[in-house]
Amino acid sequence: MLLWAKLSNFATFFDILCRRLMLFLNKYSVVVGGLMLLASCHQRQERVVTPYGSVLDSVEVTEDFDLPDIQTNGELIVATTSGPDTYYDYRGKQLGTQYLICQHFADSLGVKLRIDVCRDSAELKRRLEDGEADLIAWPTPGQFEVGAEKPELAEELALWYHPDRIAAAKKEEQELLTVKKVRRRIFSPMLDKRGGIISHYDQYFIAYSRDIRWDWRLLAAQCYQESTFDPKAVSFAGAKGLMQIMPGTADHLGVSRSKLYEPEANIAAATKYIAELQRTFADIGDHYERTNFVLASYNGGAHHIRDAMALAKRDGKNPHRWSEVEHYVLRLAQPRYYNDPIVKYGYMRGSETVDYVAKIRQRYAGYQGVKSPHVGFHPSKPRKADQRKKKYDL
Repeated sequence: MLLWAKLSNFATFFDILCRRLMLFLNKYSVVVGGLMLLASCHQRQERVVTPYGSVLDSVEVTEDFDLPDIQTNGELIVATTSGPDTYYDYRGKQLGTQYLICQHFADSLGVKLRIDVCRDSAELKRRLEDGEADLIAWPTPGQFEVGAEKPELAEELALWYHPDRIAAAKKEEQELLTVKKVRRRIFSPMLDKRGGIISHYDQYFIAYSRDIRWDWRLLAAQCYQESTFDPKAVSFAGAKGLMQIMPGTADHLGVSRSKLYEPEANIAAATKYIAELQRTFADIGDHYERTNFVLASYNGGAHHIRDAMALAKRDGKNPHRWSEVEHYVLRLAQPRYYNDPIVKYGYMRGSETVDYVAKIRQRYAGYQGVKSPHVGFHPSKPRKADQRKKKYDL
């Protein structure tokens, strides 16, 4: 009886102990669960600034970042390679069949398009698998791949896309690159050949060419190539005025966009930009050669010209001689060259840049017979340029 009583008391004690232990564990699990939930919420909630500047304080970030999240975030990220059928930059305008299709798709979603240019297919795949891109635009027009964790985006793309969009994108690109390049109203190569007057803006060319140590007639030849002396000229990419200044370039130079149609402000901005390019190519000692590289960069971008110089140097050519580098500018339109590891900025429409430099040089040769006019040479000349002080004037 005594043994049974002891066992009974032990059983009661053990039962009470178990109940208290379970109660403790239940409370502990609630606390742990709460902490885990808080940690999860901390990881899944973050302050996000959209590309349009608005702040979203509690955007849920999940591993399955699908269509609703893309639309909330305001950005579609597309990974692709550089090339004429995928993506390339042409005078400040983004082009390429795949790019244009993706841009229209992004527009249909109401989001901004971001292009991440990759070196090869392996990098494209990695970006998609790591969730760094929403879809891949493969080099073959119309071929896309959406991440496996984005079924809603894949479905939306499948519903939106049809093969006719390839032809439409190619047609749009071709129109942009031909008849709609620059809207011009003036086509006179010289205002008064017999009187030695190239344009209404000669005094501005004379005044501002001093800042870059150019012959004013070379600046005039470049201006004709850019706009045919039309101060209201507008390119398909949005470049404006006599020297076709892009709005982004104007911002960089500290020039008000509202003044880009004003002849003097436009020419002043152009010479300021040319001065920057001259410093970029300061390693080219010969003035004539450096000027060719500056002209080419003004048209095609300094990064592309540096790529061509790197290719020329690799092949034992003189990277500081335009006659040798221009061949590589042309070759940047070929996959063998723009996919070369030494090339950092990919595909380029080099034929237009080579033609641009040649035509300016040819026109400049024709202008060299024109003597610098005296003050008051033309009744319609701009007057503000005459008020610029010389370097040593008091």
